[in-house]
This record gives sequence, structure tokens and C-alpha cells, in this order.
Amino acid sequence: MLQGRRLTRALLVWDFDEDVWFSDGPVLLDFEGEQVEIVHQKFDEISITWNTVDPALPLDWAGEGLRLGWRGGVPDKLARLQGQRLQAVELLTWVDEDMAQGMVGVGFLFPHGQVTIYNALDKNGMEFKDPDQRYARQRVSA
Repeated sequence: MLQGRRLTRALLVWDFDEDVWFSDGPVLLDFEGEQVEIVHQKFDEISITWNTVDPALPLDWAGEGLRLGWRGGVPDKLARLQGQRLQAVELLTWVDEDMAQGMVGVGFLFPHGQVTIYNALDKNGMEFKDPDQRYARQRVSA
């Protein structure tokens, strides 16, 4: 049960050569020792796992020769959510009649902000405002 737990750490895969978020990798959110891992692939696949990714291990992205590693504290809006208690989790389904129809995102709501991790066409996207009205929302027990 995550609801009521504090977000203690958020990690993204970072491309150290380009100094940017490598959004193909999973987003790790740690709630007082319970780690949720989210990654989007293709146009309609999402993987949500619990406590399976060890950020202490080095990353090797299928032999691509990229210098990747875990980084916390980025972006600033995500870092500002740390320390806050999780109020709710929402599954979001895109219902507009376009190529993203049926795409699923996950929203995490906190007292002073929120983050939505969504499918940005074969990679993760992240936003920090109310989800678009073209999402159907369903609160889930966290």
C-alpha cells in the first residue's frame, strides 16, 4: 500500500554524454522502501513493476555504447515532490480518436503537486499539471 507514504526518491535514466533524460528507460519512484518502476514502449505498452530494478547496478542499454546511469533531483518539478505523502494514484486512458487512443498513463497525486508518466510515442513522457481532458481517469488503491 503506497497511499500515505512519502516519496523518498525519484530516479531517471540519464544520458551523461548528452546531459539529458534518457526517456526510454524506466522511471523509479521510491515510497519509503517500496519502489514503483514505470516504462512505456511502442505506442500502447506500459510496464509497471515493483522492487525489481536495482539502481545500484550499472546500466547497459543493449550494447548501444551509451553512458547511462541513474540520476535523482531532475527535473526540478519531480524533485519538489519528494518528501510529500502520496494521496492517490490514477490510471489514465487516452480516449481521443487519434493514434494515441487507448494509451495508458499513471498519475501520482500529492498535496502540493502531481506527476503523470505517460506514453510519449515509444518512450516515457512526464508532466506536472492536471492531465488532459482527453484522458479517462480511474483512481486505484495504492
